[in-house]
Amino acid sequence: MYVSTSSDDQPAPATPAADSAPRPSRRLFSPEYKLAIVTEYENAPNGEKGAILRREGLYSSHVIEWARARDAGRLTGEPSEPGTSTKPPRKSAEQIELEKLRRQNEKLTSDLAKTRMALDIMGKAHALLQELSGNTDDDRPPSSS
Repeated sequence: MYVSTSSDDQPAPATPAADSAPRPSRRLFSPEYKLAIVTEYENAPNGEKGAILRREGLYSSHVIEWARARDAGRLTGEPSEPGTSTKPPRKSAEQIELEKLRRQNEKLTSDLAKTRMALDIMGKAHALLQELSGNTDDDRPPSSS
């Protein structure tokens, strides 16, 4: 339905909700909780595994990740903090440059070895051609003058 407004009627400015929901925070789970849930999940019959996940508000990927962490021995420490990971620390610019130079050095060393082999082969081919050329000169009959 369209309602016409006169010039005197100004629409009220939109105001944001006064009590908007607070921003959700990441849930943190203790290693003991993770171990208990993984154990309960693995011991449950197939029909009850989903009920455990629903009851705890978890996804199967949580349990899979926690089981892998348990098998790797990473569930014995402190609770996981947001922003921490099991990835190795980032390499410094010097380490990256050093690795780049090492790869370049290996490539150049390999190229040098190939070039030396090619020159060796060319030298042997040249010597063989000179020898063959010298043999053909000796095989000619003497010319009569």
